Amino acid sequence: MSSPLSTVVRNHLAALRMLLVFTVITGIAYPLLVTGVAQAAFSDQANGSLVTKDGKTVGSSLLGQNFNIVKNGKDTGKPDPQWFQPRPSAGGYDPTVSGASNLGPNNTDLIKTIKERKAAVAAFDGVSPDSVPADAVTASGSGLDPAISKAYADEQIARVAKTRGLDESTVRKLVADNTHSRALGFLGEEYVNVVELNLALANLK
Repeated sequence: MSSPLSTVVRNHLAALRMLLVFTVITGIAYPLLVTGVAQAAFSDQANGSLVTKDGKTVGSSLLGQNFNIVKNGKDTGKPDPQWFQPRPSAGGYDPTVSGASNLGPNNTDLIKTIKERKAAVAAFDGVSPDSVPADAVTASGSGLDPAISKAYADEQIARVAKTRGLDESTVRKLVADNTHSRALGFLGEEYVNVVELNLALANLK
């Protein structure tokens, strides 16, 4: 007849063996399997959907970013007219402070900010304030959305073409080529990924 102590020891050893087995399965084998499948079948997505230019990583197609004028290696905070501009970001497109302004539609500060943004965008793009799309003056929930509406992209064509000395038809085709259709053909609206569009613009011969 085994002693109570030996029974306790056997139970603990059995529990330890199970811990080691499941540690190997769930902590080593499963992560390696998932990582291997991801790298083999979805390497781009698994590595962050990185965007490269001349072999250098310049961003991710999943994250928006500012396209501001840079002087002496520093961001001036002023939008660069030669690039398509993203929608506003409550956190300045900083991934560490992702989020919205948390201001409601009736908030006086938000209403004032939207009016100021609308006037600024209209002057920047040389259009009437009434034609400025909503996404040009409102931030996304995450503050990191790289997409803008087709209408906002179209509004910027003339300004980008003029600044770069290009035909508007060339820039318009570039926008059309980078326009994403509605999901499943009926969900959401057409949109343009600004990061991908500006990369195509930079690669334009």
